[in-house]
Amino acid sequence: MSDTDLQRRVAEAIQNPKNMGELEGADAVGTVGNSGCGEMLRMWIKFKEEQGKKIIDRATFQSFGCETAIAVASLATEMIRGKTVEEALSMSSDELSGELGPLPPMKIHCSQLVEEALRSALEPVSDCRGKHASDEGSGQALAGASSLLGKLEEASKAGSGIRIVLLPTKRPE
Repeated sequence: MSDTDLQRRVAEAIQNPKNMGELEGADAVGTVGNSGCGEMLRMWIKFKEEQGKKIIDRATFQSFGCETAIAVASLATEMIRGKTVEEALSMSSDELSGELGPLPPMKIHCSQLVEEALRSALEPVSDCRGKHASDEGSGQALAGASSLLGKLEEASKAGSGIRIVLLPTKRPE
């Protein structure tokens, strides 16, 4: 896909982003940030019971990132609807990019940001795949630098079920 095709598809997704904003009464919330580029994405998920299975009823997001990250998050929140936790977690960042198609190397981090926000919301807190801000005090150092991160860190410490995952700062080459 050419850069022009990607820009057109991203522009189309940005014109009418779906599922943007907080979700009242969410059952799970995941927040990830990349301190290297300043992007941050938060995903809210609400479940329902269907035929004895817990499935994703609705997902929303809020992003402080580039247009590609917003477009991927918009598409991903649509794609995970109706899936079980296991099915959603099995989706790769490429799959979450959906109709945007394969992203160029300089934009792959956008789909990885969405994938990690989804994992942050859905994986058990005891899973050590990512580094959590509260695990090593790293959130404390960043809390003063960002009022949003500071508020999230406070909520995390208060036991609200919010988990913050800081992504590596090195981008794929």
